[in-house]
Amino acid sequence: MLTRRSMLVLAGLSAGAGVLPAASVARATGGPAAFPLPAPTGRHAVGTRVLHLVDRDRIDPLAPDRRPRELMVQLWYPAAWTGGHRRATYSGAVAAAELEASLPLIPGTLAAARPHARVNAPAAPGPLPLVLLGHGRKGSRAHGTALAEDLASHGHLVAGVDHTFDAAVVEFPGGRVVRSVLPDEPADWEAQERLEIGARVGDLRFLAGALTRGSGIGHGPGAPVADRGRIGVLGHSMGGAAAAEALRVDGRFRAGVALDAGLFGSPVPDLGLDRPFLLLTALEDHETWQRWREHQRGWARQLRITGTGHLTFTDLPHLAGPGGLREVWPADLYAELLGTLRPERSTALVRSYARACFDRFLTGRPAPLLDGPSVRHPEVEFRWSHR
Repeated sequence: MLTRRSMLVLAGLSAGAGVLPAASVARATGGPAAFPLPAPTGRHAVGTRVLHLVDRDRIDPLAPDRRPRELMVQLWYPAAWTGGHRRATYSGAVAAAELEASLPLIPGTLAAARPHARVNAPAAPGPLPLVLLGHGRKGSRAHGTALAEDLASHGHLVAGVDHTFDAAVVEFPGGRVVRSVLPDEPADWEAQERLEIGARVGDLRFLAGALTRGSGIGHGPGAPVADRGRIGVLGHSMGGAAAAEALRVDGRFRAGVALDAGLFGSPVPDLGLDRPFLLLTALEDHETWQRWREHQRGWARQLRITGTGHLTFTDLPHLAGPGGLREVWPADLYAELLGTLRPERSTALVRSYARACFDRFLTGRPAPLLDGPSVRHPEVEFRWSHR
């Protein structure tokens, strides 16, 4: 079973190298052939655009010097049309090279991955329900691409944020690069978790304001418009812990989804939440979840997807095959972190249940999938339900 440390550190895909044999990185450097990410399942084509945002009212709590907090944010949204707009790349070149080296994936794997969104395509008209998406510790916004594209194809505006100085590497305009400064083994884990969750929650709250302020997002016609009355939060691992805390402290957020997230760094386990919260897990249970269940006041579900691992909830299962990861990771580690389900199946399950939660609580659509076990999804165990 994953430990407290591994739920945090291995959540960042860039942390994988720390548990691998040193000899595993020696491979041929011929990149894999192009391969698509799972296709979105909704009726909308998907657009994407990248924003550089600066919170001038907040000093960066993670930076080694005093500076305003700045973020790189990627939007995915339902597009009005996509003709003439190029296909998005999976990641910037610098970030891709560093993420590949750290796992390690065959160089060129992330360049070969093909998202479905089209860059700067005009958005569907009208206010859109907004979902803020957070990555795992030392991770990257890119690793939530398949889930973000699917939510966007069903009518949601998704904003994935690179949490600066936490994310493995962040590329800013002009070629400036910022890498993670988070310690692998802090002297005081609890204090470090509080620091990291506080920084992430500050980012989410700033982002909610920035994206709902004014008539649209970005510049020019066709920018997506966020509905300030319909905002959800979603995250993997530490990103899920931050989603829970953001839901606790900010009434603008109407629902949250956490993906295999230990609820570290906040009072959520001992205070619960008064709004809807869905916890999808690979683990059977965790001590922070046990405490949270005792105090939860709002609607909640804890569902376990059997056959998954901690990193199943990211894009990594789809990158692992083309990237040769099975060849270099020990078989037991591979199964523990990536699970035993086919990547297409695990992604379909994560997408379905996360979307059902936001459909129900942000758009008012029926979501019977959340009412009880489904014969169509036997891998999903209802571990606990409230209301």
